[in-house]
Amino acid sequence: MKRTAILVLALGLTACARTAAPETPMPVAQSIEYETGPCFGGCPVYRFRVTANGNGTFTGLRFTAATGERAFRALPTQVAAFARSLARYRPATGTTRRLAPGEPGCPSTATDLPSVQIRWRDGDTQTMLYYYFGCDRTANAAIANALGNAPDLIPALAPLIGERP
Repeated sequence: MKRTAILVLALGLTACARTAAPETPMPVAQSIEYETGPCFGGCPVYRFRVTANGNGTFTGLRFTAATGERAFRALPTQVAAFARSLARYRPATGTTRRLAPGEPGCPSTATDLPSVQIRWRDGDTQTMLYYYFGCDRTANAAIANALGNAPDLIPALAPLIGERP
């Protein structure tokens, strides 16, 4: 009986080991473009584009530490972390997802807040997400935090963006 129990336990453990899938790195889009929209007040308005290998271009428009276009460099691991933080909100290929006043998912709206538009590009394929930070702030807290904090994962942007309210 003991041998049977040990054999069953051993088979159970090997079955568990086989079901655990190896972790594979998440594919990163060839480039990601991130652009903020204005708010009523001093919110930074900027856009940047970063490629999977870490080459980037930042353009400060209003209320940023750097104005105009600037090149920056990020580590590929930083770009991968940035991409991972946005991945769950990336629309299916070829679609646009909008969370904005009047759209599904945005039944109540706070006014005068900024927005963000993110584009993922892979060759000729582009997907886009537009999010207004005033959309149902309670229901959308997770997406607002993920999208709003994503640029912090690329340290080279901090001196270009500057202080954020």
